[in-house]
Amino acid sequence: MIQGVSIKKLVKHSDDRGCFVEVLRNDDKLLKKFGQTSYTVTYPGVVKAFHYHKKQDDLWFVASGMAQVVLYDMRKKSKTYKETQVLYAGIDNPVLILIPVGVAHGYRVLGNTPVGLFYHTTESYDPKNPDEQRIAFDDPEIGFDWSTKNR
Repeated sequence: MIQGVSIKKLVKHSDDRGCFVEVLRNDDKLLKKFGQTSYTVTYPGVVKAFHYHKKQDDLWFVASGMAQVVLYDMRKKSKTYKETQVLYAGIDNPVLILIPVGVAHGYRVLGNTPVGLFYHTTESYDPKNPDEQRIAFDDPEIGFDWSTKNR
């Protein structure tokens, strides 16, 4: 695991009416402070990667579909500097993923269902000074192969 990344396994309560999941609670102590919650839908076959932040932590919850989430530690003082972590999140694995400042992140939609992603951040988005540093999905330093391997 990349230093500072936290994963919270979510508990799904199901009955004959549907299901209920507590996603984030103030006593989880995952976010240092709360800035904003946003929601995005991404279609099958799409890769959204990579970017990182200099000021904000992200907390991701894939509410629908399945995503291959890729994290890359860019923090020079981290014990896991230049390490990659791959997670699978979504309907088959409901988790919260805390992504700290300086960890590049992105995801690929798996299967034929769009991914619905909620992301909570410690800062609100500022269009005049966005805290989003972009890196190409195929950046040679990260060197991640997004293709599915037949095993």
